[in-house]
Amino acid sequence: MSAAVQRLFESIFGPRSGEAFAWLRGATLDWLFVAKAIFALLLTGWLAMRFQLEQPGTAMLTVSIVIHPQSGMVLAKSFYRAFGTLIGCVAALLIVAAFPQHRVPFLLAMAAWIGLCAAGASLHRNFKSYGFVLSGYTAAIVALPVVNHPQAVFDSAVMRVSEVLLGIFIAGVVSDALFPQRLGVVLRESVRSQFAHFMVFVRESLGGVLPREDLAKVYLRFVREVVQLENQRSSVVFEDAGVRLRSPRLRRLNHAFMSASTSYQSLHHLLNRLDGAARAPVRERLMAIAARLSAVLAPIESAPFMAPQAQTLSLRLDDLQARLPALIARERAGLAGRADRLDFDSGAELLLRFCDELRDYAKSYVAMAAASAVRASDEPSLRFSHSNDWAAFAWVWLRTAAAMFALGLLWIATAWPEGASAMALGTAFVGLMATFPDPLGAIRTMLVGYVLGTVAGLFCAYGVLVRMDGFVLLAAGLVPFLMIGFYLAARPRWAGLGSGFLLALLTTAGIRNPMTYDALAAINSGIAQLVGVVVAGASFMVFTGTIDNTWLRRRMLKRLRTQLVDACLRPLPGLLPRFESANRDAAAQIVANTRAGSDESRHMLEWSLAAQETGRAVIELRLSLAADAPAQAAFGARIERSLQTLARFYATPTHDTYREARDCLALAMEATRANDALMAQLHLIRLALLDKDSALAEFVEAPLEEAPHAP
Repeated sequence: MSAAVQRLFESIFGPRSGEAFAWLRGATLDWLFVAKAIFALLLTGWLAMRFQLEQPGTAMLTVSIVIHPQSGMVLAKSFYRAFGTLIGCVAALLIVAAFPQHRVPFLLAMAAWIGLCAAGASLHRNFKSYGFVLSGYTAAIVALPVVNHPQAVFDSAVMRVSEVLLGIFIAGVVSDALFPQRLGVVLRESVRSQFAHFMVFVRESLGGVLPREDLAKVYLRFVREVVQLENQRSSVVFEDAGVRLRSPRLRRLNHAFMSASTSYQSLHHLLNRLDGAARAPVRERLMAIAARLSAVLAPIESAPFMAPQAQTLSLRLDDLQARLPALIARERAGLAGRADRLDFDSGAELLLRFCDELRDYAKSYVAMAAASAVRASDEPSLRFSHSNDWAAFAWVWLRTAAAMFALGLLWIATAWPEGASAMALGTAFVGLMATFPDPLGAIRTMLVGYVLGTVAGLFCAYGVLVRMDGFVLLAAGLVPFLMIGFYLAARPRWAGLGSGFLLALLTTAGIRNPMTYDALAAINSGIAQLVGVVVAGASFMVFTGTIDNTWLRRRMLKRLRTQLVDACLRPLPGLLPRFESANRDAAAQIVANTRAGSDESRHMLEWSLAAQETGRAVIELRLSLAADAPAQAAFGARIERSLQTLARFYATPTHDTYREARDCLALAMEATRANDALMAQLHLIRLALLDKDSALAEFVEAPLEEAPHAP
């Protein structure tokens, strides 16, 4: 709808007016979000006071945390916040019951629980992580205020749950009922755009050879699209019943895209390696076949892509796939040397695989867009696998537990009345920042917002609200300050600043039922909360995040290479989708946890590309071998040994393990020289192993003896 309005706007005011329209639309949506957020927050405060809840400010703070411009995000965040709140309350009750009169064991147990929750958050990429954070934070805000009178812990838990759930409910209703911005619409547009752009990209790039630098950029774009689609899918299921029913098909579509993009990149890597006059005939014949595929895609345009067009494309690809074997045989007949034929067979194998996967991608799109959302009995169940490091999990747990215990000891040693406030807010910041790649930078931004929000909260409470009487005037006094915070939160560049501002504003203003004003207590509380934020920041300076921690980055690279080890050694059932998704997740973590454009980032991404290409070739080789019983009996042991040595090289990349993998692969090729299919797949692995322009360049030795490539 907005695209049609924009075209009408441009037709009336000229083509250059499109940018002005886009800016106007963005500004309108931002201020619409600000208005909805303020309405939801004030409605929550009014209801909390009507229901005689102790701290309406807690319910209002909940609204400020879960509210989001897109309703699907609000519902997903609210679900996990509610679940985390309930779990946190149970944990608080158990900890207080276990240590009602023992301060140090109580603080140790609380620090251990909060650390466990923060570490659990680091294992997830969507709002599940938020549920873990809330489990820790809720335990703190329930148990810490009643540490000196533990008999009140149950009442505290009931009150906190009531306040939080009220805020969640109102935020969800307002976001979904008043001018909702549907995440489902964004997801559908993402799916359509991904499909159309990939088809256009394939059509336009099949006519030539892409430079390696361009392939790396394309790879990163594909990684972002895959991860973004999975994150959107995991959130939109709370908003859209149709998408929820189609969730398995969306997973299948994303997997089909991953498979096709891997094969396409492998094809271009092969064409890049077939450079020079000696190999020009092979490359030309492969590109002649690729031109047939490009012709099939010729009608595809980047306009909004509909299911009927995808259906037509899948039929065209069916027809092409039926004709490809004869076309390949005809082109192969013109090659005389065995080396040329081996190169050609490897390229033909990739072309056949890519055509098949492109057809599967088109059919997956048709199935996803079908009117019926009922899952077929034979429809595969796929999962997006993440690449997690349990050492990083332990690191986050240690950092969070240490920070919380340090705050607790400070509280005990000084008998500071506001020590509980400092520890509670420190819990929130350490937990929330644990999921950030650069937590120290994020906490600095939020600290600036928190300081500004604290000042604004004091001015709001003691310069404005103290002069107001009744809820209407209280709301009028809050609105100007809320507008500043929510507008900042709506802008991606200032989101951290806005979140810190809102958090400090609402905690410092101290909306209670009834309202009480104690400037000295408010200043004391504000200082305590700032101490909590500073201690949280200090914990990230001592226990640095991945972006500043060499040890964690080395483990991340090792975990990336482990994907290739799994491709060589793990059982085949479910291996391909697990490998494709885990490797993309690992690449996304590299981008998030390294400095953009740094040599280290480029080096790790080169390893990601090498592992992606080689791992996929290994899995295809194992699948072909498993489907061919005679070949399994004749060559299985030799091929398995070569894969084991390849796995050892990727697990521990040294010159010795490289030579062992290279030589073992040469022996496997010698043993399978009578089997063209297996030889072609082994040759793909060998070419990747000998690529002087890849991450393996330092291991490629020259001069290198020719293996059975050209006997």
